[in-house]
Formats: sequence, structure tokens, C-alpha cells
Amino acid sequence: MAKKGRKDPLIWGIILIVIGLVFILHNLDVDIWSFIARLWPLVLIIWGAWKLYFGIKESQDKSRT
Repeated sequence: MAKKGRKDPLIWGIILIVIGLVFILHNLDVDIWSFIARLWPLVLIIWGAWKLYFGIKESQDKSRT
């Protein structure tokens, strides 16, 4: 059985982009911290939806073979 490619580089790329955006907005005197403090649960919702979508997709792919 061949292993599928890992998605770790994609996740790390997204994390680095988000961190970079936070620092750029902070340098431009945008109050990013209050924005993040109010909307951090959105990250959990998106992450959960991502896991659910790819979990269902993987489950369907396994049932087809």
C-alpha cells in the first residue's frame, strides 16, 4: 500500500502566513489583538469542519476500494 502525502507542509504554511499577517497588521497600528480575541473560536470551527470534511472524504474513498 502506498502512503498518501502528508499535509503538514500545508498546515505549517498557513500558520506562518497567519503569524506574518498578525505582525504586519500590528506594525501598521491595526488593533489585531482585540479582533483575534473576539474571533478565535472561528479557528476551532474551521478546523473542525476541515477535519470532518476530509474524514468523510477519506471514509468514502476507502469504501469504494
